[in-house]
Amino acid sequence: MTEGGALARLIRSSADRTAAAATEVCELCAAPVAGEHPHLYDVERAEVRCACRPCSLLFAGDGTAGGRFRPVPRRRLRLDRVDTQALGVPVGLVFFVPHADGTVTAEGPSPAGSMRWEVDAAAWRRAGERSPELASMEPDVEALLVNTVHGLDHHWIVPVDDCFRMVAVVRREWRGLSGGGRVWPAVAEFFEQLTERS
Repeated sequence: MTEGGALARLIRSSADRTAAAATEVCELCAAPVAGEHPHLYDVERAEVRCACRPCSLLFAGDGTAGGRFRPVPRRRLRLDRVDTQALGVPVGLVFFVPHADGTVTAEGPSPAGSMRWEVDAAAWRRAGERSPELASMEPDVEALLVNTVHGLDHHWIVPVDDCFRMVAVVRREWRGLSGGGRVWPAVAEFFEQLTERS
């Protein structure tokens, strides 16, 4: 056995372990999943789970009648401006999630994760009257995602997992008290990718 052969095997083995560690898995059966894979909303835990295609078909229900999981849709729809000031949320980068029980929450990313507010239900209904697309949103699994920071004007209906990805971008790139020079270009790139994927 040559030293070079042993070293090559060690490098391959390390690369295989690194690739295996980086591979996402289905959170229901532990099978590896592709980079683009379905997500299910866990009604009991109020969180999104990665799923392989078979599990997404097997476990997805409508979240009612005891069904624990709901499929997260893939719709991305850019809207005309929605008046979010009337919803009483004091930040420019925020997402609104209507829930099956009739409540609506707003969440804004921060370096520590998400900040959450309850939105007045009557104010949300009025916003829906001005922007009828809001009434078509699926509770818990779709969100109104808004970015008006630095003069931008993005208003989207997106799958709720897109919002969690946006929160992760902010957490990853935020530096210091004001965010530093990397966070806002990264957020702008996130919204450019939304446009490409819609």
